[in-house]
Amino acid sequence: MTKNPNSPNSPDAPHSAGSPSSPAIRLERYTRAEQNEILGDVEDPFSVAETGLTWRGKDEHFGIRHGARLVAHAGLVRLPLTIADTPTEVAGVGGVAVAADVRGCGLARQVVAAALEHARTMGPRHALLFCRPPLEALYRRLGWHRLDGDVLVEQPESRLVVMPLRTMVISLHDDASWPSGRVRLLSLPM
Repeated sequence: MTKNPNSPNSPDAPHSAGSPSSPAIRLERYTRAEQNEILGDVEDPFSVAETGLTWRGKDEHFGIRHGARLVAHAGLVRLPLTIADTPTEVAGVGGVAVAADVRGCGLARQVVAAALEHARTMGPRHALLFCRPPLEALYRRLGWHRLDGDVLVEQPESRLVVMPLRTMVISLHDDASWPSGRVRLLSLPM
């Protein structure tokens, strides 16, 4: 019997970007060139320019490579906030990106899961993200829950604005429940 090199069980078979051979890894850095590698060199890759918001960078980066090409990313940053005027912190997730030609392969799930696994070691009990309405269903499938009510975020020149995007949270620990009360991010959004 002749082996088919394209058989999924063949060691010589090409691997898809979402295969176990391409796990999400922690990246040493994440540059604009790497973002362009995933999303293309476009002016508003996350379609959020219309919000008029200034965004902060992430401190930790996770990615998935297909060969030498970066095909997915999720960023992470620890952020201060208040809930009903009580100070706390969250792990902010942002910059989630998957290359168009590999969407639907589970890469968003993989790269966000890697970021959340690391977030569990950072101290905060919850992670938070902001997304456009069309992405809410994706994040719900990944276990995130939408926060109802306005979320205030800081902007340059000491401005405080209501976040126009959906705010979603996920518990990082089994015993963590999101408290009730108005949320104010004491930072630029991520």
